Amino acid sequence: MLMAVSLAGLAACAGPSPSGPAVVGPPGAPAPAPVPPGRTVGVLLPLGGANAHLGQEMLAATRLALDVPGAPPLDVRDTAAPGGAGAAAQAAVGAGDGVILGPLTAGDTGQAATVAASASVPLLAYTSDVSLGRPGVWVLGIAPEQQVARLVAAARAEGRQHFAAFLPDNALGRAMGTALTEVCAAQGLPTPSVVYHTASQASITQGLKTLSDYDSRLAAAQSAAEAATPPDAAAVDPLAGAAPATTAVPATPDGTAAPAAAAPPPPRLGPPPFDALLLADTGLQLAQVINALDTVQVIGTGTGGSQSGAGAQAAPPAGPPPVRLLGSGLWGAFAGKLGRLQGAWYAAPDPVSRQRFIQIFMARYHHMPTPLADLSYDSAALVGALDRARTEGQPNGYSVEALTRPDGFSGVDGVFGLTPDGRTRRDMAVFQIQPGGGGRIVVPAAGRLARDGSQS
Repeated sequence: MLMAVSLAGLAACAGPSPSGPAVVGPPGAPAPAPVPPGRTVGVLLPLGGANAHLGQEMLAATRLALDVPGAPPLDVRDTAAPGGAGAAAQAAVGAGDGVILGPLTAGDTGQAATVAASASVPLLAYTSDVSLGRPGVWVLGIAPEQQVARLVAAARAEGRQHFAAFLPDNALGRAMGTALTEVCAAQGLPTPSVVYHTASQASITQGLKTLSDYDSRLAAAQSAAEAATPPDAAAVDPLAGAAPATTAVPATPDGTAAPAAAAPPPPRLGPPPFDALLLADTGLQLAQVINALDTVQVIGTGTGGSQSGAGAQAAPPAGPPPVRLLGSGLWGAFAGKLGRLQGAWYAAPDPVSRQRFIQIFMARYHHMPTPLADLSYDSAALVGALDRARTEGQPNGYSVEALTRPDGFSGVDGVFGLTPDGRTRRDMAVFQIQPGGGGRIVVPAAGRLARDGSQS
């Protein structure tokens, strides 16, 4: 049985205003005017099958956003039913829906987008695969490309100019690597060096040695150390050429041989050929990457910005590290365990903007909403805002002009805007990993979208 919402008095949104984003969450604005017949909103979600629990929660958030007098009615379709997302989209188009929300996955979006685009019905999908975006089809998921753009902007503001990336050879890593290359090109920065690695420690260590120019840095450090070492005593000893005397092996009081002297520490290497390094690993592979970063002196001994060794406690850096580590927004879920990456940055929505939505959702359903519920709530509230604007004589319905208004919309996860080519701009904060773990906002979200279309 699908969860229904009847939260009278909580409006989902307010109409767009020329001076700022239209408010699409949290609720609290007056109820929109009645909707003319035929202005239904198609909703494509997996209500059965393996992803049913996600679909049901997203549907609940959708209804929460539009459960106000006069809101446009919903036309809900199950993408797990026979025929899949393509058939669901075809049914929505046939029913005369003015806009379609969903579907959830990249595969379903590909099917539904073909149908919706051919009928000129706008589609707001919940995938984060930006390759599926195009005119009339928008990708709402928080995409790697958005995170990378935000991090590069923040790093440039700190004075970083030379970017590199060390990424897992998977879909996320490839997306972030491509995004970094594109963002650097768009901003006139040098082309970043990007290296992909497999899951083995050998691949990770060797890849970082190559990326950081470890062999050349080591050779330079060794040459510098030799040049600074005083001449060996044997070189000035007149008896240096005599036959060496037999020397007894030092022994401990119990007669056993004394332990050999500890090997000297590796020389301190110079900085690598980049001042900002993008990462995307999580879990065990991230731990392996951290160890290798310490080995090749990109963090730890080399920068003073992290711990050196598994149990060592690093002193807080005196200033910005020589290399600013940049990471995936996924780090936010386990930032408390990332103390060895202290000083690293990741981009994510400011959680403060989500608190009102959490309160309303929990009051109704008695559990925390998932991040996917944020997307479905925002998309539903957005079309509610546009529907209200249409009844007030503002931009017509769900037109491209209305959907891509320059000021964007205020959503659960902050301000966001849709672009004519099917992408989503987001105003995200930058978090910094603390010495004991956890993330602290160091670059707040701007609360608006940049007028030039770039990330604020």
